[in-house]
Amino acid sequence: MRKIDIFDTTLRDGEQAAGINLNTAEKVEIARQLEKLGVTIIEAGFPASSPGDFEAVQRIAKLVKNSTVTGLARAMKSDIDRSWEALRVAEQPHLHIFLATSPIHMKDKLMKTPDQVVDIAVESVKYARKKFPLVQWSAEDAFRSDPEFLVRIINQVIAAGATTINVPDTVGYATPAEYGALFKYLKENVTGIDNVKLSAHCHDDLGMATANTIAAIENGADQVEGTINGLGERAGNVALEEIAVALHIRKDVYGFETALNLHEIKRTSQLVSQLTGVVIQPNKAVVGKNAFAHESGIHQDGMLKNRETYEIITPELIGATVEPLALGKHSGRHAFSDRAISMGFELSDEKINEAFIEFKSLADRKKEITENDLFVLFTDQQIQSADTPVYELKNVQVQYGTDNVPTATVSVITPSGEETSRAASGSGSVEAIFNTLEELVEGKIHILDYRVTSIGKGRDALGEAVINLSVNDEESTGRDIAQDVLEATAKAYLNAINRHLISEDGQVKKTSVFS
Repeated sequence: MRKIDIFDTTLRDGEQAAGINLNTAEKVEIARQLEKLGVTIIEAGFPASSPGDFEAVQRIAKLVKNSTVTGLARAMKSDIDRSWEALRVAEQPHLHIFLATSPIHMKDKLMKTPDQVVDIAVESVKYARKKFPLVQWSAEDAFRSDPEFLVRIINQVIAAGATTINVPDTVGYATPAEYGALFKYLKENVTGIDNVKLSAHCHDDLGMATANTIAAIENGADQVEGTINGLGERAGNVALEEIAVALHIRKDVYGFETALNLHEIKRTSQLVSQLTGVVIQPNKAVVGKNAFAHESGIHQDGMLKNRETYEIITPELIGATVEPLALGKHSGRHAFSDRAISMGFELSDEKINEAFIEFKSLADRKKEITENDLFVLFTDQQIQSADTPVYELKNVQVQYGTDNVPTATVSVITPSGEETSRAASGSGSVEAIFNTLEELVEGKIHILDYRVTSIGKGRDALGEAVINLSVNDEESTGRDIAQDVLEATAKAYLNAINRHLISEDGQVKKTSVFS
């Protein structure tokens, strides 16, 4: 079987999706899980775009050993130099350079002639190869580019030293037949194409990213690029879990394989969903909560007789096994610690103790602690910053009645260490909380998005709140959990404010939303 390399861009292209705001600790945690998943290359970020992205790429490059770590750069010396500073510590430094090649991009965005674009591409690759042993060059909007021009520019960047050529369908416009034909054309016409990796990068604007990616593989692609859960700008990127499982289940047809550890798919998907705050649609292929659910009586009858009547993918394949017995308030620390290890978490004794305290507190209020509850507890401990939050919630109380004006009273610990309280009303309980917190942080806050979901099942399930807001035109996303969704809402709001005030490396950069 031909092996297909997996290039994961969850931390770069995936994080560009609206409403996603990961800090460095969260990016590192996702990178560690991607390494466990077995991805070939992790695109950790865009080092030149911000100090936070630089810090995250550098930390991931130092930490990850079993996957290649790369960063994105424009075809500019300053971007390449900045990327080298971040990636020089990696086991095998790798750079990803992109430059648009379609007529509309060259004319209206770059305002360059085709000859100028070729010169820029060649010079940037030559310069990058002086530092990096591995250089991937991407023709942005390749599918809408002139095929003859693509052959011309790819010939020259290969001669300049590019080791991988990426041919993206940047706007998700291709059909499988067309995208596959483009790869076949390049394989037949580019000089030296067999000496480099040929990569596919598909977006899902027309819902064909998975089919397009497989068409590219069938026509010579050696590497596929995508994200976990299909995150990304607009309709997102191809979902890597779909590609990996499709190639595995239908290896009789395709004859390709990846090096992914398929048993880590569920955990990776769950972690990315939790940290990004992006809920996975229930009917999402492979990882949706209904992916293995059978409601129809006919289906259930068939499943009882033979699972293969309606189940082509087993939950065990992706690590979605039957949950072990739930822990309760009488469970001991040893059983709790063993469960953390069995779930793949690596926590210090101090972190286990802190998580155990949270577990006991939750167990006093909740009949059973499920695997989903534990996943949230362990994940929060694993990425928890040692820094004290700028604002900390002490108490929230809401008075509500159908014939009364909802009023919220909230107490917080302020940056000065003092406890202060405010009260405000609103048209509903949530708006009352938002109005009160806005007075406490003394800033003009705009709520861009807000949602609450349950973790697990039952009337005593934990509620997770995710809030995307803007402070002085800067967007920030906060999330938190509690058994009471109003408490979770207040904590998520303050989490978003704290993210605005704390830099990505965990240091307080501001003490006020006006700073």
